[in-house]
Amino acid sequence: MTNRPVRIALQLQPQHADYATIRRTAAEAEELGVDVLFNWDHFYPLYGEPEGLHFECWTMLGAWAEATSRVEIGALVTCNSYRNPDLLADMARTVDHISDGRLILGIGSGWFEKDYQEYGYEFGTAGGRLNDLAAALPRIEARLGKLNPPPTRKIPTLIGGGGEKKTLRLVAKHADIWHSFGDAATVEHKLGVLRQHCADVGRDFSEIEISGGLPTGDDAVSKAAALREQGVSLFTVGVGGPKPDLGPLRDWLAWRDEQNG
Repeated sequence: MTNRPVRIALQLQPQHADYATIRRTAAEAEELGVDVLFNWDHFYPLYGEPEGLHFECWTMLGAWAEATSRVEIGALVTCNSYRNPDLLADMARTVDHISDGRLILGIGSGWFEKDYQEYGYEFGTAGGRLNDLAAALPRIEARLGKLNPPPTRKIPTLIGGGGEKKTLRLVAKHADIWHSFGDAATVEHKLGVLRQHCADVGRDFSEIEISGGLPTGDDAVSKAAALREQGVSLFTVGVGGPKPDLGPLRDWLAWRDEQNG
């Protein structure tokens, strides 16, 4: 399951940094040769000072579309709750054009309660948010098919999450990339579930790229190799402010080049 080449993504967290720092870090990551540049879709920092510096996701992606020239860009992941699905499709199509076809549409059902409370969205339940995502994905696909001009390519959809009954079924039906969580044993189990969902909906499992976070710690490389053995090919390293350190990214890019020969 290692036929896809390894790709390395940087999740440049839009927290605890001024925008000049974020812009400079994005440019440096592209120059180093990163394959994908992600941010995330929240309104407040996820850790550190809870009221610290933070910027909005999709406005930033529009800026990255102009400021970069080679890397794919996207959110890891967009919260489905925050935007009308037809509007989100139009935003994605627009950023797709600005970037000359480099957008990945990462999406999930949402989970960060503070965002919902502060911005006036109904938090509801995890199951209800997943049901909303299930209803939104066909609307997004339908709107992408109606827009004039259409997207420059079939915009890849990335779905994040590991719920076995609902989320992985949505991956089987709609995703080009599945973003996984956990170690190799966890991913192996989830892939078995995903294969069954693909069989149930008539989807070719091999069409789905498997994504995951890069491990940390002394045995990070061996853990990454174990994930690679399970078929993970898109690996993401995260970095945030106030002074983003791209040292780990450099190391993982070298590992990518070794893996790809």
